[in-house]
Amino acid sequence: MKFTPTKSAIYGETLDSLTALLKEHGQPAFRAKQIMEWLYKKRVSKWEEMTNLPLAFRTWLAEQFEITPTNFVLTKQSEDVTDKLLLELGDKSLIETVIIRAPQIGVGQEDSRKTICISTQVGCAMGCKFCASGLEGLKRNLSAGEIVHQLIQVCLQEDARTPRARAELASFDNIVVMGMGEPLHNYDAIIRALTIVNAEWGLGFGARRITLSTSGLVPKIKQLANEPLGIRLAISLHGATDEVREQIMPVNKKWPLAELIPAIKEFNEKHGRMVTLEFILIENINDSLDQAQKLRDIAIDLHAHVNLIPYNTVEGLPWKRPSNNRSERFADVLRDARVPVTLRREKGHAIDAACGQLRLKTEKTRQAEAATSA
Repeated sequence: MKFTPTKSAIYGETLDSLTALLKEHGQPAFRAKQIMEWLYKKRVSKWEEMTNLPLAFRTWLAEQFEITPTNFVLTKQSEDVTDKLLLELGDKSLIETVIIRAPQIGVGQEDSRKTICISTQVGCAMGCKFCASGLEGLKRNLSAGEIVHQLIQVCLQEDARTPRARAELASFDNIVVMGMGEPLHNYDAIIRALTIVNAEWGLGFGARRITLSTSGLVPKIKQLANEPLGIRLAISLHGATDEVREQIMPVNKKWPLAELIPAIKEFNEKHGRMVTLEFILIENINDSLDQAQKLRDIAIDLHAHVNLIPYNTVEGLPWKRPSNNRSERFADVLRDARVPVTLRREKGHAIDAACGQLRLKTEKTRQAEAATSA
């Protein structure tokens, strides 16, 4: 189902596109810069707050553009300093944005390093067997404005709670495009959104601190390699052989490892940055020492960092996470070969932080309430 909004989101406009549009309507070019200043530096959420713009012009802007393409629904917080924001779109669809805090020694939580995980689709079409995002398939792509506004929502939440936020353009340290959806399945919108996020007139957020994660759309990885944006790449591998990966990642049937690995090398050669291999450890599926050894060989070949993630339980799926000892033994195979590896500790399990869980629970609650009132 395609959602066609009555007004486009102002956050999906670049400085060039907005300047061109304003010129078409007889407005001077400097008005576009003024608008971007209000949106990204002062972070206003109402047209009337743009006080240096003429009233008639503000009225016209309100008629043409949506300034709040996402609306805050709720926040769920866990004891491990992970927050999940549930946001509602114009068609009442729900998406998730996650704030992952990494407390620093000697500082308070408000000064912890923050990584923001953003979504690119409502649902997902990739059908990865461990993921809640795709349990009900793909509903639609997000627009560039809806993607960008997730970060604005995070800024607004952080502005209200920390003195640090208002002193900086962005109140977080890293962005990972690893939320709901396959980013490269919504290619044009995510590239436009990240261009806006990176631009000096936008959030001014450094490309080196942005990581995009894909399940392995080989043609799009090659296309991404030719983009001027110097973002980082992560691959949702989750299987070190085709046989194992196909149990978890249906995309592997179309683009097996023999095609995926050369595409990753092409990205590496053009960007010169270490790629991350994401590997969710699932008990008795991909957590054997044989898989660890084959993953080691792939990581050495690609000069990649490996991110090991013990599985987060998802209601309705049969998978289980390995024991801590088994996960450590898996990681030791990589460590012994001097492969850079991170064994991620559990974050957000108590707040349904695995992609799509909070959205699914909320939608089921809404459906039940609607059935009761009908």
